[in-house]
Formats: sequence, C-alpha cells, structure tokens
Amino acid sequence: MRILAVADTESKYLYDYYTPGKLEGFDLILACGDLSRSYLEFLVDASRCTVLYVRGNHDDSYSTDPPQGCICVEDTVYNFKGIRILGLGGSHRYREGANMFTEKQMAKRIRKLRFKLWRSGGFDILMTHSPARRLNDFDSLSHRGFECFNDLLEKYKPRYFVHGHIHKNYGMNIPQRTEHGETTVINACDYCIFEY
Repeated sequence: MRILAVADTESKYLYDYYTPGKLEGFDLILACGDLSRSYLEFLVDASRCTVLYVRGNHDDSYSTDPPQGCICVEDTVYNFKGIRILGLGGSHRYREGANMFTEKQMAKRIRKLRFKLWRSGGFDILMTHSPARRLNDFDSLSHRGFECFNDLLEKYKPRYFVHGHIHKNYGMNIPQRTEHGETTVINACDYCIFEY
C-alpha cells in the first residue's frame, strides 16, 4: 500500500506545481495537522483516495468547518483495509487553543481509548500532530513531544509513527525518518511517501 503523509506546510511540489497525475497511485493520505481546509480538499479531489486527518494546534476552525471529503480520526482506531490507525491530534498547551493539551490531558485521552485499543488488538500506525518526547522534538513547550506517546510505542509497537509539528526549517538536522525499536518514525512536515 502506497501512503502519502503530509503536515504543517502546503507542499509546493504537490500543490503549487501540481500537474495532472502527480497524486495518482496513492492508496491513502495521512494529514497530520496544521494544513488549510482548501489544501486537504484539493488532495481528496486530485488523488481520488481516502484522506484521514488529525487536527494540529492551529486547526481550531475544523470543529465548525471541517475539510469536506476527509475523515477525522481523532481519538479513535480507524481500520483502513486492515490497517489500524490510531489518531491523536494537537500539541502541548503553550497558549489557549482547542487543540492544545497538557501531558496529563493527553494521557487522559489515551486512557479513554483503552477499550477501543483492546477491541482492535492494538494499532499499526500511530498518527499524531506532535512528536513523542525526546523523539524528534525540542525542549521548548511549544514543540515538546508527549511522553505518553512513548508509552504507546513501547506497549503496542506499531509499524509506523507518523507525526507533524516539527518543521524542517527549524534546523538542519531534523530527520524525516528515524527508527525507534520496531517502529519507523516519520516526520510528515511538507510531505513523505512510504509503503505499508
């Protein structure tokens, strides 16, 4: 299965310099937050495939005006053709905002998913906006990862962890792919293509 992951910035390659057929051949698109509604709707139309999304810390308007044709997977385990995808959007709370959480609040969201996780037998892809703590994150509160995501990775050992929030222009050594135990970690900022 060919998957396109996107986050944070509307890719000039995919959007501004789009040519017919460029978005064909994908089975699934994972949108990891902080993308405009019009961009996500464009991806749906141009690719003609399923677009799943979680909200980023700047996506407050999605609760009243969600992107059309896309599926929000916040706080659920979504099964796409046998692939179980756990969605947890938002970032650390560094100011007021609907999609910002303390560590304690994010851990509570995960605890509420216990039954869904048990019933689904775990998950194959963890899809978030923020990274995990000490895994592609920074020390500043606004770009700190969640410790409770590490607990999910250790317990369920998903094949992929796809996140956004850490823009490539934040530093020269920001990796797009890293390994964490049995999990491949993908920073979807701009875009990344991978096979499942």
